[in-house]
Amino acid sequence: MSFWRYLSSRHEQLLTDAFQHASAVFQCMVVATVLGIAIGLLSYRSGWGGNFAITSTATILTVPSLALIGLLIPLVGLGVPPTVIALTLYGLLPIVRNSIVGLRGVDPSLVDAAKGIGMSRAARLLKVELPLAWPPILTGIRVSTQMLMGIAAIAAYASGPGLGNEIFRGIASLGSANALNQVLAGTIGIVVLALLFDAAYVLLGRLTIPRGIRA
Repeated sequence: MSFWRYLSSRHEQLLTDAFQHASAVFQCMVVATVLGIAIGLLSYRSGWGGNFAITSTATILTVPSLALIGLLIPLVGLGVPPTVIALTLYGLLPIVRNSIVGLRGVDPSLVDAAKGIGMSRAARLLKVELPLAWPPILTGIRVSTQMLMGIAAIAAYASGPGLGNEIFRGIASLGSANALNQVLAGTIGIVVLALLFDAAYVLLGRLTIPRGIRA
């Protein structure tokens, strides 16, 4: 069976897997973004605190994804829980690092000026520091999303959702008629989703980053 005929015959299942894959990555990215920015806010003022946050989240990436998911299975079972935990942990580093770098890169004179007109610390953070640090933070979110798109395929090892199931089925049946088609369909689907997410982030950047800051 040709690849195009395979896609035509399996399009409903492939669309379902693609939706589940995108949904898992999106939801984990939301959690990772909230946690990553919060960690950045708590640690960027301290030299050792920021370094500790970056080092800790970087250490997570040294653990192979298959090993981490395997370690989580006895603790939380199969399916969605190990997928969500693993993806969220892997998504932290770029967001934490870019949050710290972005917040530390804000011009101190702007913060002092905001303080001089009576802004509280919370107001300075929300109206001055975070908006100016948003471009690098968004870049970190984009990098995390691209990483998680690929890592999410490994979740099929733990009966997780997504296009990884198509890839694993193809690998498990190497030598059969549609094994290569299954691997190609899952891989191309992940690439397409990654490109769509990245395009959405480009649009989000244009909508949320003032032109002066982009320049």
